Amino acid sequence: MHDHDYTIGLMSGTSLDGADGVLVDFSAGKPQVVASASEPFASGFRAELLALNTPSHNELHRAALAGNQLAAVYARVVAALVDKAAAQGIEASQVKAIGAHGQTVRHQPQRLSGEPGGTGYTLQLNNPALLAELTGIDVVADFRSRDVAAGGQGAPLVPAFHQGVFSRADAGVAVLNIGGIANLSVLPPAGAAFPVLGFDCGPGNALMDAWCLRHTGQPFDAGGAWAASGRLIPALLASLLNEPYFSLPIPKSTGRDLFSLDWLAQKLQPFADERPEDIQNTLTELTASTCAACAGSYAKESKELIVCGGGAFNLYLLERLQAALPQLRVSTSDQHGLPPLQVEAAAFAWLARQMLRRQPGNLPGVTGAAGLRVLGALYPA
Repeated sequence: MHDHDYTIGLMSGTSLDGADGVLVDFSAGKPQVVASASEPFASGFRAELLALNTPSHNELHRAALAGNQLAAVYARVVAALVDKAAAQGIEASQVKAIGAHGQTVRHQPQRLSGEPGGTGYTLQLNNPALLAELTGIDVVADFRSRDVAAGGQGAPLVPAFHQGVFSRADAGVAVLNIGGIANLSVLPPAGAAFPVLGFDCGPGNALMDAWCLRHTGQPFDAGGAWAASGRLIPALLASLLNEPYFSLPIPKSTGRDLFSLDWLAQKLQPFADERPEDIQNTLTELTASTCAACAGSYAKESKELIVCGGGAFNLYLLERLQAALPQLRVSTSDQHGLPPLQVEAAAFAWLARQMLRRQPGNLPGVTGAAGLRVLGALYPA
């Protein structure tokens, strides 16, 4: 009989759709999600977070207020998790910590790399002190900065967690997280000589969701049905693929700083007369083809591609991935014991637990950091 080992993980990603939370029990080796909860962002708050991704008026003040608002959303998600846990006989006092990622609004890890001793930075809106105050539970936050300080990208941080949950002894596995941005983890078979790889492929749902919202009023293309009703525009796909990021070597990471609505608007200028559903089809193909190219280049030893994140529900996107990667079996993470929308939140529970144990949370082969580092800062309750 194990002592229970409970940690909460909170995640609000580049999709800006809301905050997801999980209460995870780590005592059995593999993480077990005991409870999950989420809260969508109000449309005004979502718009403000999106606006704060680009320089704007009075942004220091507005960012501080948004951090407070995010902490309040997080606290409500934690309250829902604690209620669900109580129904299972788990008390809030048994939860060791909350891992709160915050909302990334700038990610420029190499911005100043030409200057002596200068690294770039990564910035997540959050108010972990307020979250500790509101919940009465220790909070671990600011997971990316230490990796950036050590010369790393600060992202992606989920591959180490993916390795613990999804790797197999008998075969290589690739894990594709399709949030606003898509990132790939390549997990060698247990005991293999080569390291875990992980990097951002490019846009995940961010451009598809934005285009869908603009033209249908829906926040995402449910099941990919709208994209499936359209036709590919090859010249547009070629223009979208003509972006230097896609051919950069790894390690690499990206975000809305690059793959923004402005970037898309520029690419769409010569295609103003095309049908919106054809553009949606082409944006879906952009995500599928860039992810498939990454898997084809870096996951040659893998037998399976496990998809998580919101993109796991886009059936048309999954179909396009499978068509592009006949050598891999494309599945979703729920077929491996962890629902697609819980994987990233569970990863931040794991990262918080690593910090409490003073164990590293990064993989230098993934982020490019100078070495293993303990990630995160503690805000005691």
